[in-house]
Amino acid sequence: MSTPPSATARKIRIGDLLVENGLITPEQLQHALAEQRKLGSKLGRTLIDLGMVKENDMLALLSRQLSIPLIDLRSFRFDPALVRKLPETLARRFRSIVLKEENGAYLVGMADPTDLFAYDEIARALGGREIRLALVREDEVLRTFDTVYRRTEEISSLAQELSEEVAGDTALDVGQLGLGEDAADAPVVKMLQSLFVDAVQAGASDIHIEPDQDCLRLRQRVDGVLNEQIIREKQIAAALVLRLKLMAGLNISEKRLPQDGRFHISVRGKSIDVRVSTMPVQFGESVVMRLLDQSGAMLDLEHLGMPAPMLARFRNVLHSPSGIILVTGPTGSGKTTSLYAALNSLNAPEKKIITVEDPVEYRLPRVSQVQVNAKIGLDFAAVLRSALRQDPDVILVGEMRDQETAEIGLRAAMTGHLVLSTLHTNDAVGTADRLLDMGAPGYLLAASLRVIIAQRLVRRVCEICAERHLPDANDQAWLAEMRPGVALDGLRRGRGCQHCNGTGYRGRIGVYEYLEPTLDMLNALRRGQHDGFVHAASRAPLYRPLAQAALDYALDGLSTLEEAKRIGGELSPGGVH
Repeated sequence: MSTPPSATARKIRIGDLLVENGLITPEQLQHALAEQRKLGSKLGRTLIDLGMVKENDMLALLSRQLSIPLIDLRSFRFDPALVRKLPETLARRFRSIVLKEENGAYLVGMADPTDLFAYDEIARALGGREIRLALVREDEVLRTFDTVYRRTEEISSLAQELSEEVAGDTALDVGQLGLGEDAADAPVVKMLQSLFVDAVQAGASDIHIEPDQDCLRLRQRVDGVLNEQIIREKQIAAALVLRLKLMAGLNISEKRLPQDGRFHISVRGKSIDVRVSTMPVQFGESVVMRLLDQSGAMLDLEHLGMPAPMLARFRNVLHSPSGIILVTGPTGSGKTTSLYAALNSLNAPEKKIITVEDPVEYRLPRVSQVQVNAKIGLDFAAVLRSALRQDPDVILVGEMRDQETAEIGLRAAMTGHLVLSTLHTNDAVGTADRLLDMGAPGYLLAASLRVIIAQRLVRRVCEICAERHLPDANDQAWLAEMRPGVALDGLRRGRGCQHCNGTGYRGRIGVYEYLEPTLDMLNALRRGQHDGFVHAASRAPLYRPLAQAALDYALDGLSTLEEAKRIGGELSPGGVH
């Protein structure tokens, strides 16, 4: 094992170094040392968190002092096999990552290259090979771990182990797999643990377990798109499904009917609520799990992605003492997230808030949340009637599903309550037609409607691999129809990198269509005239269709033309039907 390039590291004390170079004062150093002793963190991180020194300044100084490069992990292209030569536990413990192999030596990035103990442990784990050090930012290396230390190989290995256990005893009750004293070591438990950890690291919203004729498909929905892993050991499907049924409190002997349940898990310090849905299919039972992160702070309105003028108008409407606010869009368009953010802004000791949901997704303090249960007659309409006798100020109705629920909600909005609800329609102007078709009286709509918001989610361009994009002839023709004469300088797309799993996208952002009814629209509603409502909406001065809003994101480089065209494809060129 060679001597590290930072041989002088034993003599380097980061605090003294910063004082000598005038980045902090001796008094600041003493204060930071006292805080460090309380928190048990590294001194450098403590100084940064206290705002005494900028991270870039400190890293640049360390790079010069140790004569090692400072590497930006956001633009670095990794070899996953090389990264995994360092076990994940050590990598996370020492904030270190293997970057390159050249001339028989490893280049290892460390957030703290002055840590000689960490250097020795890493060198031992890498078989005594020569190590050259580089400096990396701590937050960047932590984000990188979730990208490169995926669990796909581990899941495949555990699937094979579980297959051997299932096949080893024909009398084995797979429903009892993972029970008893050795439950934590059971292959089925370890495989499910790996599956959940991998999904959380990837930022997946759903996990799909789908038995097929010749294999088992494990799929994760990341940024609205499913990613697939094929497991050849198809016989393990029954063990996975039954174990999940036990965890969700479902009937393990019932395989002919769909079932719904939920359970709670903790993954890497995150509190995850898992909603489970099973359904009999041709080759067994399909399971879909929705992952809801309960540990993070409740989303607020500022993080929804609404343009500032729209957000200001929405806040004004939310402070209305009565009326109905409708959020529309297809499944998975973020409607519930928007409503919870709105409720969070309204949640105060002086307001009584009741929600009627199916199911309750996030727990809110101070809010009375009711879970619908149609099997015992506890449907939306029944709960809503009872909720009105509980003296509420604000009511959230999970979905307007039928005429009775719509009428009760509209009447509640007329009698001094603020009502928030969702509806499944393509755009804002189609909402009036949907409610009229459901039998809601036009005069009730006109008297209570405050605002309709239609929304979608579009994928963000990956900032790590983003590059300028010149549209082809077909895209230019579409742009000419949507926005004649527009400048194309801001168009971007991602070429695909390790950080975005080769997709060119990372994260999503909301696209909104905001419609506050004008006098002409309200008069059309009173007469029950859908066409008149659409015509009046198209002439409203502040109305901007979904397709145009999505195109704004593409032209600004936040999303791509492909994403804008996907939204535009659901609507007419102007966005109004």
